[in-house]
Amino acid sequence: MRWQRYLTVMSSSTAGTTAAFSTFRNTDEGLKKMLRQTKTIALVGASNKVQRPSYEVMGYLLQQGYHVIPVNPILARSGGSIHDQAVVGSLKDINDPIDMVEIFRNSKDAGGVVDEAIEVGAKAVWMQIGVINEEAAERAKLAGLDVAMDVCPAREIPRLGLSRI
Repeated sequence: MRWQRYLTVMSSSTAGTTAAFSTFRNTDEGLKKMLRQTKTIALVGASNKVQRPSYEVMGYLLQQGYHVIPVNPILARSGGSIHDQAVVGSLKDINDPIDMVEIFRNSKDAGGVVDEAIEVGAKAVWMQIGVINEEAAERAKLAGLDVAMDVCPAREIPRLGLSRI
């Protein structure tokens, strides 16, 4: 499967390691808690391009039984869909309660996404591999959200023994 190719590439890169200057640390217990409690994921930065990691990770999460809502304002304007899921323009356009916001944006832009996640009442934010924003993580934690940073759920689910397939 394509997501397996993505995992292989990411496993062999140094992009999945936490930067030396980062004070934030993920814990296996925290990641397990987030993944077990999550049912609905808003995937910000979703792409309909099959070669993009967000496309592959979204497919993997759907296979794992999560309800994944792709967020991309450009694709939403044209009524787009990804993996047969309707694309929305922003987190505010989602009517369902959001358990986790998965962030496929650059580190700087992640701050605004985290602020929007706090505003809409999401329970957790998950910043993808290479997305490191200490200030945003701290804001989320202070607002009571669970936080994961610089990790990929498609890697962590099998590593933590949480695979549903």
